[in-house]
Amino acid sequence: MRTHAVRLYGKNDLRLALFELPDITDDEILVTVIVDSMCMSSLKLVNQGENHKKTPPDLKNNPIIIGHECCGEIIKVGKKWQHKFKPGQKYVVQANLQLADSPYCVGYSYPYTGGCATYMIINHDVLKQDCLIPYDGQTYFEGALIEPLSCIIGAFNANFHLKPNSYEHIMGIKPNGNLIILGGTGPMGMLAIDYALGGPIAPKKIVVTGRSKEKIAHLKSLYQSRNGIELEFVDIANIDDQVSLLKDKSTTGSFDDVFVFLPSQELIQLASQLLAIDGCLNFFAGPQDKNFSAEINFYDVHYNFTHIVGTSGGNTNDMREAVKLIESGAVDVAKIVSHIMGIDQASKVTQIQDQIKGGKKLVYTHKKFDLKNLESLNEDADDVALHQILSKNHGIWSKEAEDYVLNYFPDIDS
Repeated sequence: MRTHAVRLYGKNDLRLALFELPDITDDEILVTVIVDSMCMSSLKLVNQGENHKKTPPDLKNNPIIIGHECCGEIIKVGKKWQHKFKPGQKYVVQANLQLADSPYCVGYSYPYTGGCATYMIINHDVLKQDCLIPYDGQTYFEGALIEPLSCIIGAFNANFHLKPNSYEHIMGIKPNGNLIILGGTGPMGMLAIDYALGGPIAPKKIVVTGRSKEKIAHLKSLYQSRNGIELEFVDIANIDDQVSLLKDKSTTGSFDDVFVFLPSQELIQLASQLLAIDGCLNFFAGPQDKNFSAEINFYDVHYNFTHIVGTSGGNTNDMREAVKLIESGAVDVAKIVSHIMGIDQASKVTQIQDQIKGGKKLVYTHKKFDLKNLESLNEDADDVALHQILSKNHGIWSKEAEDYVLNYFPDIDS
């Protein structure tokens, strides 16, 4: 089986390659990838190359396939797994394998197991960790967004608060509490908003901050207060006293759960000052600098029982919860899609994705076409057709739009 795949050969050396996959063993599964959702973590991976904690040595001679937010269908199942999986099933992958003896993960570490490819092999590590998960949703692109949603779920699950007059931890955000998402106007922040509004634990109020009037206006059009939860967006650009402004937005003058979605020393210090007694600061953003640090108020840690947590990806249980939320429609991930492209553009766009405004960028791996911004489609026939489809759904990506791409856009092999 030949595959087109985007492979990392070293620091800042990312290439689209066409090569033969080996035959699968009894302990492996062959799959086709239909959609890979581009993650900012892949940019960090490319920038660091062999210095990344999850990459093997000698990428030059043993390149790995990138991409870890993917969805497709199973083609062939090795004998050891035929009791559990079958050809034709849709699947998603939990990339964060949490191996006991290795940091290796899907999309970071393996020569044949990565999502930015037309075909890949689901290897023994993925299967033994129960990280290949059946998915029965209507679209492939929503499946590709399950992994980032699972990261949000994992972050919310990692927060904790103390049972009164004890040291017992109550996991999760505080019910009926005040929650703030600092720097939450990007695609992951959008997923966090949707999950906070529709997840299993309901806060009383959610505050989301940003520094772009355009982004905030866009988010206000997509997300409103619901389920008895008040939602408010705050532009903190050019505000000298952000602490006072934001404390006034809380129903109690402070926040029980504070999420930081950008690797910013300023935001971490702000977060520390916003915490309530027994407040939890969740540093969600992943910095590239291994020496990144920021000031935290340790007086409050000692006397006010504030605490700090952080997560790097979700686990398999988070992934399974995300699958249920997508399949049931409880969380609408389609709102975060802003661009689409063929696999021929993925190498270039991966390395400049931080320069492209918008939300999630989807790679239709069997297709070849230029990067398309869903808000500024041009006048060629396919773009006109997509624009007409999107107009039916307030400009939001949909099954009908995906089906059009899969049926009418040119194949990479053509």
